[in-house]
Amino acid sequence: MDWCRYRFRSVWRLAAPPDRVYAVLERAEDYPRWWPQVREVTPVDEATGTARFRSVLPYDLVVTVVALRHDPGAGVLEVGLSGDLDGWARWTLTGEGTSTRAVYEQEVEVRARLMRAFSVPGRPVFRANHALMMRGGRRGLAAHLQAV
Repeated sequence: MDWCRYRFRSVWRLAAPPDRVYAVLERAEDYPRWWPQVREVTPVDEATGTARFRSVLPYDLVVTVVALRHDPGAGVLEVGLSGDLDGWARWTLTGEGTSTRAVYEQEVEVRARLMRAFSVPGRPVFRANHALMMRGGRRGLAAHLQAV
């Protein structure tokens, strides 16, 4: 097992139609407004940007994000990641009546030096940190969708 590789999957049920959810998720530069753990997103051009994340652990992860797939008809947003994390992340949205089922999937290898150094003993803590980040994102997105 490669202790520096992670595969995550989260399912969020949101009380808004998929097109509204998609419109929010495709505006990555606005994530810090509703997702507390996304500290900063800086667009570089139409398909590239940088992002800085921090959850409970006092440690920032910085990545370059490159758009790989932008398909509103299929409800899919996918990006490539490089920097402290190397891999990809994808949103897949499907309608459930008047609500949305948002599936977030991510496969990454940790490149951040400190996290690699603590890869074995820190793994449960890193997974818990990610889970807390995702919970904060779900809550923030749900509240944002109600407010707009």
